[in-house]
Amino acid sequence: MRFSLIMCTVGRIEEPEELLASLQKQTFRDFEVIVSDQNPDSRLVPVLAAHEDSFPILHLRLESKGASKARNEGMKHAKGDILAFPDDDCLYPPDLLEKGDSFFSANPGEDGLTGRSVDMHGETSMGRFDPEAGSVNRLNLWTRGIEYTMFLKRESVGGLRFDEEIGAGAGTPWGSGEATDFLMRFMEKSSSLYYDPTLTVVHSPAVPPYTDDRIRKAYEYGSGMGLMLKRYNMPLRMKARWLYRPLGEAVRTLASRKPSKAHYYWSTFKGRLRGLS
Repeated sequence: MRFSLIMCTVGRIEEPEELLASLQKQTFRDFEVIVSDQNPDSRLVPVLAAHEDSFPILHLRLESKGASKARNEGMKHAKGDILAFPDDDCLYPPDLLEKGDSFFSANPGEDGLTGRSVDMHGETSMGRFDPEAGSVNRLNLWTRGIEYTMFLKRESVGGLRFDEEIGAGAGTPWGSGEATDFLMRFMEKSSSLYYDPTLTVVHSPAVPPYTDDRIRKAYEYGSGMGLMLKRYNMPLRMKARWLYRPLGEAVRTLASRKPSKAHYYWSTFKGRLRGLS
């Protein structure tokens, strides 16, 4: 098996179905899908059954909650040479796995590959991403890595696992940062990591609209990023830059009479500040 795609999911039906439909179109077919299902019911059973004749699917029913726990459980069962962690609401372009396979075949010394998140129009989504390709290090990881665009050799990952106190559903203040933390520790093992912005995964932006739920998540995600900046002792200028951006946007959008948007950025700022404290 070349790829193991570990998808954790809860509370959704349509989005996982769309992801699986995108996997049907892959030009490279040597992969398995491991579904770490945290739903309390069987809503995904018919969704998965519709695809089980097209590629191997392992359906894990989990009682525990949290994206990091679900990914860790999926890794226990992975058979592929390369691990990937698609979000349940992302889409794989048809040639994504083919590109990934070609990269590792041409670069046997690389332990991992990361790519860029884009929307349906091909524009960068879900944060800032470096437009330039190159090796990943602890300083540029912040714009070169996100969980659903990373492909890692299982042999290089070894016993490394996601921190289950970080990430969506963890029940802690730290609603994001699990991929940053994982890749930091991956690189600390002397594992090499390469970033290619032409390797893209489709993921619609989290906002707008600037609803109360999005504003709450902005605080949680900001807290997770702040914690990572603190945990890995990033330079003061980097910490200041990641604080200044949402604060500046909060002031600018408030002046433009966009209170909901301003609240969103203010919550991001407060979250990052909490994580750093």
